[in-house]
Amino acid sequence: MLSKVASLARALTLLLAIIAGFVSIPNLDVALVLVALGLIGGLAYGEDAASRLMLTVLVMPAVSTALNLIPQFGAQLGQIATNVALAAAGAVATLVAVRIYGQLKGDITGLGGN
Repeated sequence: MLSKVASLARALTLLLAIIAGFVSIPNLDVALVLVALGLIGGLAYGEDAASRLMLTVLVMPAVSTALNLIPQFGAQLGQIATNVALAAAGAVATLVAVRIYGQLKGDITGLGGN
């Protein structure tokens, strides 16, 4: 069930990232929603995807800047890249939190083992 919710959040994130790149959505804090959906969507990623997501967070601002240089529709493409970076940052935050939780759990259970 959790993987279905996380997958739905990832799909909604990509749709919102693209739509918000072309259309202004009044009364909606798009950045907040993207990060929140990214937090939920991060539950669907495994530890192996963490480095790819972190790389996405680091590279997408540069991609956004480069896309902004394209005449006529570059600003929209740049905004989509920025939106994807926001969502990826939320997913990375979830992966980091899960990793910290796992380490703490292992440390605490390891104290009672000996």
